[in-house]
Amino acid sequence: MLAYLIDWLSLLGRWMHLIFGIAWIGASFYFVWLDNHLLPPIDPALDEKGVGGELWSVHGGGFYNAQKYRIAPARLPEHLHWFYWEAYSTWLSGFFLLCLIYYGGAEAYLIDPAVAQLSPLEAIAIGVLTLVAGWIVYDRLCESALARFPGALLGALAVFLSAAAYGLCHVFSGRGAFIHFGAMLGTIMVANVFFVIIPAQRELVRAKNEGRDPDPLDAARGKQRSVHNTYFTLPVLFTMISNHYALTTGATYNWLVLIAMTFSGAAIRVYFVLRHKSGGRASPIPLATGLVSLAVVALLLRPVESAGLPDPGKAEAQSRESRPAALPSGQQMVALVAVRCAVCHAARPTQPGFVAAPNGVLLDTPERIAVQREKMRVQLATHAMPIGNLTHLTEEERAALIAWIDAGTPR
Repeated sequence: MLAYLIDWLSLLGRWMHLIFGIAWIGASFYFVWLDNHLLPPIDPALDEKGVGGELWSVHGGGFYNAQKYRIAPARLPEHLHWFYWEAYSTWLSGFFLLCLIYYGGAEAYLIDPAVAQLSPLEAIAIGVLTLVAGWIVYDRLCESALARFPGALLGALAVFLSAAAYGLCHVFSGRGAFIHFGAMLGTIMVANVFFVIIPAQRELVRAKNEGRDPDPLDAARGKQRSVHNTYFTLPVLFTMISNHYALTTGATYNWLVLIAMTFSGAAIRVYFVLRHKSGGRASPIPLATGLVSLAVVALLLRPVESAGLPDPGKAEAQSRESRPAALPSGQQMVALVAVRCAVCHAARPTQPGFVAAPNGVLLDTPERIAVQREKMRVQLATHAMPIGNLTHLTEEERAALIAWIDAGTPR
């Protein structure tokens, strides 16, 4: 019953996290787009009122006229909408999922004994410390003298994030490392909103109500953090889905994959921001750089031909001499899958904590194993499965299963 309850909490938590994230990222993307599409007001009266830019748009059967003031209107309206609950709700729901899945199930999802021998308490402490320390280091870099030199600050942030990716991938399981890297970026983003962006906006409102000029430094800091947030968005979204793709989290040099995917996402986002600013005529270099980075990762992670999966018909026609000499019989392999894999991947899992087969993958009959063999090989080769090696699959058994799959899963 507990596993069933956790599944429902996970489902509802993911649903809420997705809804809140769409609201936050959607609003962020819209305002970045809006800022970069504002045009000088045509009406001189608007210019006299302090309007610095405006935009006409049509949507949902109506016309909209968005206006942005250079500083603030002469009189603030009674109702002023703030954008921050989307960010806070996204982080809270994400942290709830982190606690429920990765901290509550640390031995299965967070710890990989082949990477580091950690107790659940040690792993959880490192995970929480990563979120806190990530924000502190990032904030100190932004508040340092490097802030006056955007290029130098960008370089320092790149070094910091690369070191974090390397460190996490040498402490946690692949999926645990990737999700904590994304959680660290997400924590930085929401902390930017809570500690810098919203306080800067509140100071602007206070200054206007008190009849004094606001400190331009606050506005500059808020703008800087807002820009950073939009570039972090795509890398965070990648880490959110990375647990479904063991070819990335389970790669031998998964920390390099994480760095490359982060760089790619940020570069692609840079292109779209520049495209907004230039009316669609931005240099394609950032986009091309991001796509090339993706292509290089895909190329380097491709299965080598000698280890690839042969055509089933050709595999059955191979002579026994071409197969590994120590390859057990098909019946023995099916029995091994039943003990090491099908305890979770069955119509009725027997492994504690599982009420349904993960991702709907069933391996409880020879026919189902044959259908899933390509996915099985990736999961086995990357050590992504068994998750947390809960069923204690040995390296010899893993090698035998991979050889059996390469031979076409003969019976």
